[in-house]
Amino acid sequence: MENQPEIVVQMLDYWNQGLAIAKEWLLSPAAWSQFALLVGAFLVALWVSRRLKPILTKLLSPEAENQSIFAKARRFVLQFVPLVLPLVAFALIGVGENITRSIFGSGAVIAFGKRVFLFLAVRILVKEVVQDSFLKVLGKYLLIPLAAVYALGLLGPVMAKLDTTVIPLGNLSFSLLFLARFAIVGGVIFWLGRWSNTQSTAFIKNQSEMRPAMRELALKASEIAIFGIAFLLLMNIMGISLTSLAVLGGAIGVGLGFGLQKIASNFISGVILLLEGQATVGDYVELDGGEAGTIVKMTARAAILETFDGRWIVVPNEDFITTRVVNFSDSGSANRYEALFSVSYDTDINKVPAIIEAAVAKLDFVLDDPDGPDCELRGFGDSGIDFAVEFWVNGIDDGKNKFTPKVLFAVWNALKDNGIEIPYPHRVVEFKGQVPDLSK
Repeated sequence: MENQPEIVVQMLDYWNQGLAIAKEWLLSPAAWSQFALLVGAFLVALWVSRRLKPILTKLLSPEAENQSIFAKARRFVLQFVPLVLPLVAFALIGVGENITRSIFGSGAVIAFGKRVFLFLAVRILVKEVVQDSFLKVLGKYLLIPLAAVYALGLLGPVMAKLDTTVIPLGNLSFSLLFLARFAIVGGVIFWLGRWSNTQSTAFIKNQSEMRPAMRELALKASEIAIFGIAFLLLMNIMGISLTSLAVLGGAIGVGLGFGLQKIASNFISGVILLLEGQATVGDYVELDGGEAGTIVKMTARAAILETFDGRWIVVPNEDFITTRVVNFSDSGSANRYEALFSVSYDTDINKVPAIIEAAVAKLDFVLDDPDGPDCELRGFGDSGIDFAVEFWVNGIDDGKNKFTPKVLFAVWNALKDNGIEIPYPHRVVEFKGQVPDLSK
């Protein structure tokens, strides 16, 4: 024993203590009565839970289409129905513990049983109730082991050992107990922050009377506020003074000044875009760099453009501030396009505008407001007379593939119906000297 490591000696000591307690319980009438109370409490809890669960499930299950705040609250409480059995048993055992202590003056066995049922409740909570992946990992590797140690009655010694085990980190040092508490409390707080952010996001997006830019700004402001409050709350609960983070804040400031200046610039540019509303979600834009598409999302760092072929382009927010941006739409406003065509020099060009304007005006997507179709003479080409018909549509012509082809079909049919020839190139070949005999 003298040459054994300290941890082995401690484990053997705990083993001997456990054997002594087990022998004492096996030979004690009070222990057997407490075992009987445990079994009875479990059977009663099992009977109660089997009858209570269907009633609770029916009361807490709203209609599928009901999305009110009360319905969401009922669905949230419904998740905890699997905990009925261990919690009812825990409550009954608590009453039994008071009875046995008043009769026998001791209740160690029933107290152990109560801790076991609490461990079962924690296990069911992690395995069946919690749906969030992060909280599941936190519960699996921290909460369940902690509940198991508590059920065995070793929580005090384990906590003392964790508290005395210190990890140095530069000029700072932390105990394992502090780190475990920080992980559990921080995980719960930031999970609540993420849940709050999801609810606030859904609420703000449903405010249709707000401008899209204001909605995006409100979303970013609420997200920063929620997680900022969560961070300050975590620091306060863990007793960490914010002044101790001054060195870290200075390092972050230096990083922003050098390596992170582009990120800071894009973040500030994003705030300016949201405030001014010159480009927002749903607008079709073209940048000087050639990027073009509909803005589908605006983040703190960049805007996401979706092209007409379904690809996404990530454009830094700074590009919207420092370069020229063409915004083709503002919540679905009208846009003007043109279709080019030519007619033969043998055509009476005075008749062409009226024919083409009438044909294009019949198309259902062509607007009369702010202006109807307008056919214009553009010039005299090598092979024919060049015209263009201008027209307004409500939307974007995706690279002249959406509206312009239908307009050209209408122009072709109108010219053919009126006997107007569409020219093709003609070339005159001159021969100097003797004309070659082509028959040979």
